[in-house]
Amino acid sequence: MKRLLLIVLCSLLPLTGNAMTPEEQGLEIAREVDRRDTGFHDFKATMTMLLRNKHGEESLRHMRTNALEVENDGDKTLIIFDRPRDVKGTALLSYSHKTGSDDQWLYLPALKRVKRIASRNKSGPFMGSEFAYEDLSSQEVEKYTYKYIRDEQLNGKDVLVQERYPVDPNSGYTRQVVWIDKAEYIPLKIEFYDRKKALLKTLEFKGYKQYLDRYWRASEMFMQNQQTGKSTLLTWEDYKFRAGLKSSNFGKNSLKRAR
Repeated sequence: MKRLLLIVLCSLLPLTGNAMTPEEQGLEIAREVDRRDTGFHDFKATMTMLLRNKHGEESLRHMRTNALEVENDGDKTLIIFDRPRDVKGTALLSYSHKTGSDDQWLYLPALKRVKRIASRNKSGPFMGSEFAYEDLSSQEVEKYTYKYIRDEQLNGKDVLVQERYPVDPNSGYTRQVVWIDKAEYIPLKIEFYDRKKALLKTLEFKGYKQYLDRYWRASEMFMQNQQTGKSTLLTWEDYKFRAGLKSSNFGKNSLKRAR
């Protein structure tokens, strides 16, 4: 009954806009996005990363990812590269946090060394892709302040448009504009603005599928760098929710065993 009430209240957000400030309305939208994705516990998936430079030249990488929900904090994730040979065994471990900087470590098998990603470097590119390290952490509500902008349609769907502003001063972004599906409260598109407030990248989510009758995951995430012409396409497959992952699967020693 509590969940039903929350959904009904949030469906009325546009109608109550006069009673709420744009900032309050933006925060309520973010909380509802989070509420609908809470409770999955853990999942495994495989994915490919297609890198394309401004000349259209491509390279493809194959990866696995594991994720674990952490009660009262952000998610833990582990990304492992399987192919090609020159990146096989490379692994990124992320501990997202609701407050404070995330913790991230990168294992480089060629050096047999675990490297901690400093907070000031989180805006850097991940493995030559158009995704920054900070893009790969779970997007906790507390990481941003918010502002509702407008209702509109995107590709035939009713959407809520909001801006969010990173709390972390080390973020590479000054703001993000997010288009959220009004029916399912899932992101469809994000624009990222750099520290000079210029449009840097656009991320589009496609091919959403629902798992466990509740949790939506996109099959494709396409990041286009608007300043360099480069792009990265992440394609996700073989989702397995509640796969029995535990906190012990996400220790720093798991990086070296990931291969």
